[in-house]
Amino acid sequence: MTASHLRDRYRSGDPRALARAITLAESGLEDARPLLRAAREHQGRAVVVGVTGSPGSGKSTLTDALIAELRGRGKRVAVLAVDPSSPYSGGAILGDRIRMLRWHADDGVFVRSLASRGALGGLSAHTMQVLALMEGAGFDWVLMETVGVGQSEVDIAAACDHTLLVLTPAGGDGVQAFKAGIMEIADVIAVNKADLPGADRTVRELMAAQGLGAHDEHTWLAPIRRTTASQGEGIDKVIEAIEQHRQWQGDAGLQIRRERRAEFEVRSLVQERLLRRAHEASRDLYARVARGELDADTAADQLLNAPAAPDSPGPDLPGTDSLSPLA
Repeated sequence: MTASHLRDRYRSGDPRALARAITLAESGLEDARPLLRAAREHQGRAVVVGVTGSPGSGKSTLTDALIAELRGRGKRVAVLAVDPSSPYSGGAILGDRIRMLRWHADDGVFVRSLASRGALGGLSAHTMQVLALMEGAGFDWVLMETVGVGQSEVDIAAACDHTLLVLTPAGGDGVQAFKAGIMEIADVIAVNKADLPGADRTVRELMAAQGLGAHDEHTWLAPIRRTTASQGEGIDKVIEAIEQHRQWQGDAGLQIRRERRAEFEVRSLVQERLLRRAHEASRDLYARVARGELDADTAADQLLNAPAAPDSPGPDLPGTDSLSPLA
């Protein structure tokens, strides 16, 4: 398939072409660049929502319920699920495709899993490019679910138009969210598994935490919505809250978010290339630092000043060469 043919198929909304474009972008190949330029032509039309929260909070189940509600409203939905890579084997489970398998025959749903590849913040260097390809493919809503650990909970606020924080009544999630500073990046909060004991207490804790912050009439306080995603309960209220936040932002607010997204994308690519250069450097440099023959600052300067190696494609991921919509 020629590059121009693939670009034309992508522009026409062909899900197989989108799957191939994502594979090229995630692998860091030059062939992805004309496709990314084509994606930018239609970027900004979709509602891009980041779904984050602690492990076990039911993010994937809630995402699946959001798909069902949005499809019921006639909306086309794309899902980008970022799974953690093992720091030892480098592999990732990519299990969200299993949870959302019921949508495999629906032409209005596209699901793709990506491995974090050990990226700083949990989002891989090419995550933003994959997100742009999905947004440019004509979907009405794009949902990005993160690993929900560490800095990824904060980084997702720079990657999406709206941030949905998923918490649960068990385990003191409300208090932990306040302590970790996650409350500050949430645009909408879903207290999931609200049928469990302690849901009312968690809501009260979250509302109390919101009251501790400095705010005025121009401050957006994240609406708190109870959900039981496994039963599809409260999902319509979450979508309504997201739409209210979009209206509150206005065009100017959305433009600021997209500028931050562009900054995050460029910064992520710079980090990835610098880390690649460090990885390709002679191990003798590290050995000299360990022996005390060279200080770490000088070694870092040498790495930054060294000529960059030609770009090389990233490691292949299981299943990324598939052309199916769930590839």
